[in-house]
Amino acid sequence: MQDEAIRMLADSVDEQTRAREGAPTTHPEWDRLVRTIWRLRQPDGCPWDKAQTHESITSDLIGEAYETVETIVQHDTVHLREELGDVLEQVLLHAQIGQDSGEFDIDDVCRELNEKLVRRHPHVFGDAAAMGAVDSAGQVLDIWDDVKKAEREAKGQGGDEPGLLDSVPLSLPALMQCQKISKRAAKAGFEWDTVADVWNQVASERAEFEAEERGSEAAAEEFGDILFALVNVARHEGIDAEEALAASNRKFRRRWAAMETMGREEGVRLDELSTERLNELWCAVKAVERKDREA
Repeated sequence: MQDEAIRMLADSVDEQTRAREGAPTTHPEWDRLVRTIWRLRQPDGCPWDKAQTHESITSDLIGEAYETVETIVQHDTVHLREELGDVLEQVLLHAQIGQDSGEFDIDDVCRELNEKLVRRHPHVFGDAAAMGAVDSAGQVLDIWDDVKKAEREAKGQGGDEPGLLDSVPLSLPALMQCQKISKRAAKAGFEWDTVADVWNQVASERAEFEAEERGSEAAAEEFGDILFALVNVARHEGIDAEEALAASNRKFRRRWAAMETMGREEGVRLDELSTERLNELWCAVKAVERKDREA
């Protein structure tokens, strides 16, 4: 859909949405916050805020996002509100940096996001009758894939066609990047028939790893191939590999903390214990968890 057409559709959608009972209209706290960020970057503002660039606060944006995820995992709604605010601060600061350098402002960010949301929800804002019933998240994901494919093709007009994987950010954590890459390749037909086939690939990659010299670059590369294959097992099983590993990390941390508590009760540190005794404590913690689940 052409830019002008999507803007006209977005205007029409907003007009209809505003007419609905209970639709949000004014947000004075939003304007107040935008002004505060603007003020911090003024000549007589904060020296730190004035010195920042898009590049200098990249890690801050990532860090705030991860802290927000942690509050969600912990079901900590009180701190979730605070962490969401910290993420929003990063967005507004980037927008103000963009405005100060003449690149874009927060209105550009909001407008482009709104137009993208309208464009990627044709089952809501388009001709619903022509599309047919859309009543599952899976159908929506298929629609999004089609829309994003059309967007990539449109961006390639007048030049080289964008590659299938070009829009997968290289800055994503490796596990998340692997999930996106393998999903897109599978959608293009580069796929195993069954999950058993993927497990066979895991076994093949392990054999290649074991054939390499220990500690070599080749061994590290083959180990990466094992991880890549395992992510595809997760995809076939409908498991989010990133979330699964994060859950295992939390479980290990929880069990280790329980072992430390047991050690303190015995008057010892864990690094003073034998491997055999550590395994005994580990099994004891697991036994307590099973008992609690069965209670």
